[in-house]
Amino acid sequence: MSLLHRLTHKIPKSPNSRFFATNPTAQHHNPSLEKQPSTAYYDSLVNAAGRSRDFPILRHLLNRRVRDGCFNTTKTFKFVSGYDADHSTVLHELCETLARLDKGFSRKSAYDSLIARLCKLNRIDESLCVVDTMVRGDYGVSACTFHPILCSLTKKKKMEEAWGVLKLMGDVGIHPDITAYNYLLTAYCFSGDLPAATGMLRKIAEEGMEADSRTYDALVLGACRTGKVEAAMVVLRRMEDVGVPLLYSTHAHVISGMMELGYYAQAVEFVRSYGGRDKGLDTESYGCLARRLIEKKRFEEAKELLAEMRRRGLAIGEKLRDFYHTKSSV
Repeated sequence: MSLLHRLTHKIPKSPNSRFFATNPTAQHHNPSLEKQPSTAYYDSLVNAAGRSRDFPILRHLLNRRVRDGCFNTTKTFKFVSGYDADHSTVLHELCETLARLDKGFSRKSAYDSLIARLCKLNRIDESLCVVDTMVRGDYGVSACTFHPILCSLTKKKKMEEAWGVLKLMGDVGIHPDITAYNYLLTAYCFSGDLPAATGMLRKIAEEGMEADSRTYDALVLGACRTGKVEAAMVVLRRMEDVGVPLLYSTHAHVISGMMELGYYAQAVEFVRSYGGRDKGLDTESYGCLARRLIEKKRFEEAKELLAEMRRRGLAIGEKLRDFYHTKSSV
């Protein structure tokens, strides 16, 4: 009998073993239970069961972790990367196991997590097979189920395949959400394909969707990558006017765009103009600008910026801190 089997049939003495007990009364009166189970602990057990292909125990763990409030993570199905020779057979067994999980969130979240893991391994065809299983079994497939697939495809600039996934969503009765469209929009903006990006925006408007922070972030990225920093600033002001939250990455796009055009003083002025509103944003923006100034060998400006960060109590990364100390001692 495997270790995992033994764990499910008796009450271990481990402080984290509450979820393996089969007697509720014994659980309640066990004085050694000092800690709540964690997602990392469950991930470790799930992966151990997965590597040994102990699917009954895997099912037990996936159900129990949700009941204990330890939801699935990106590492829950890490063990699938170890199946090379017979991964299709194992995937079939795994999908059958997930189909027998508790109805509702436990089952849906497990399938979604598996799809995300397969996409991380660039096994898109297999992730689509899992989607098919969810659709046929009515296991709660939704727009977010497709997000990892779209993310993976657009990052690799496989736009035709990404559009095919959007069509598939419609075919199975799932309406693409703004996040789904944002993946394609960001890919077009990153590559500087403004006509395609414009078409994507038109599609979003036709669907009656409201642009969110990621939509605006993509537009700022596209403008900056094509050297249109002024246009990026217009988009940024529009975000503020309509009350859409600014992302740290949106400011980073503007900083990078200005630096590429040699607008060093303007980049510093831009970062300082937002100073004091959000300490996290200041830390990211000042640090980003300091690194870019160093890359451009604008050492004095970088040193001055880091000194300002120190005065304001902003966190400075180790490399930037070493640079500052080196230059200050010269």
